[in-house]
Formats: sequence, C-alpha cells, structure tokens
Amino acid sequence: MSLFSIDLSILSPALIAGLLVAISHVPLGQQVLARGIVFIDLAIAQVAGLSVIAASHFGLPIDGWCAQAAAGAAALAGALLLTWTERKRPEAQEALIGILFVLASTAQILLLANDPHGGENLKDLLAGQILWVSTDHLIRTAMLTALFAAVWFLWWERIGRVGFYVLFAMVVTASVQLVGVYLVFTTLIVPAVATYRHSGSRQLALGYALAIGSYVVGLAVSVVTDLPTSAVIVWAMAVMGLFLHLTGSQSAKR
Repeated sequence: MSLFSIDLSILSPALIAGLLVAISHVPLGQQVLARGIVFIDLAIAQVAGLSVIAASHFGLPIDGWCAQAAAGAAALAGALLLTWTERKRPEAQEALIGILFVLASTAQILLLANDPHGGENLKDLLAGQILWVSTDHLIRTAMLTALFAAVWFLWWERIGRVGFYVLFAMVVTASVQLVGVYLVFTTLIVPAVATYRHSGSRQLALGYALAIGSYVVGLAVSVVTDLPTSAVIVWAMAVMGLFLHLTGSQSAKR
C-alpha cells in the first residue's frame, strides 16, 4: 500500500493521540528514570486497565467519562499506595511496583476468564487501537494534557512526591485508554533513556523530537507494510532512540 494513497484524515487522529501522549510522558519519563522507578508506568497502567475491565464487567459503558473516572480513581489509589511504600520501604520500592503490576495483570485475566471476547479485550488494552481513537476521547485527553502541562511547567517544584504520583496516575490513565500499555511505557521510558546524557532543555527537546518523530515514522511504516501500528511505533522509537543515544555518546567523547 502506498503512503500517498491514504487519506490523511485517517492518520491525523492517531498522530494527535501520539502528540498528546508525548507531551506528558517525555518529561514524566525523565523523572521516573531519575527516581529509579522505571516500572511504575506499567504498574499504574495495569491498575487503570483493571478498573476499566471491572467497570465493563459490572455493565458500565467503558467509552466515556464514567470509565475515565473509574480508571482514574483506581490509578490514583495505586499511585497513593506507591507514595506510601516509597516513604516507608524505599529500598524495596521497585520490587513492590513489580508486585502491584503482577497482581493487576492477573486480576484482569481472572475477570476476563469467562468472557468470550476476553482475549480480544486484553489485547486492545495492551496494544491499543491508536488508528481508531474517537474524537471525544481525543478531546478528553487534550483537556487533561493541557492541565498536566500547566501544572508541570509552571508549578513543578511545588507539587512534591504526592503531587508527582497523582499527576502521573492521571495522565497514564488517559493514555492507556488512548494508545494502550505498550505505547505508554515506550513513550515514557525510551526517550528518557536515549537522552539522559543530555541535560535541561536540550534533553527535553531531544526527547520530544524522538517521541513525535517515532509516531510519524511508525505510522508511515505501518501503512506501507500493513503491520500492527502500535508494535511498529514501539520498534521505531526503540531503533531511533538507540541511534540518538549512540550519536549523543560519540558527541560527548569529542
């Protein structure tokens, strides 16, 4: 399939979704890496996903503010729990994050065990459906992203540990429902790892360029090859991130 034969109106919602996720996750990823809590994203994402599955299990519509509120409340509870464990058991924080991730993941499997569409629902949660995001969902996420940007870039030094976890839970919840767990984790971690040798505004600018560029390249390659979009974007970001990291390392040596 030729890229030029595709109606751009089909790809534009996916590009907007990628941009919204990048705006919040690139700066959050830098903090996650600095704090040494890399897998918090996966844990909170799985908790949020679990609450969406639970809402569906009890007959609530999953596409709307009700599901967003349920997922947000569950993710916030998980984030506050991790805030408490970071203060009480900092030496075991990464392990506790892993335990929360496993418990949330297996709880999803248990809830979907008797659902004939359980496997498909679980796949959608992990890989996402970035090509089929709705306008309403983009609007909700855009509002949330604007709130995040205002708090992060204007009052970052004042939000503290609890504020960080609350903000994290809020944006991860929306992002998981938008693009899936895999893309959320990749957008959070890969730009941070690829650019950690840089500092300040340069690191942030390079991280944004990598994340947004990867969504553009991944979507284009997916259209041409007819391969699953989320997986292609993940690989595009990983390859481009490795190249950026190696280039940065060589520049630093000179």
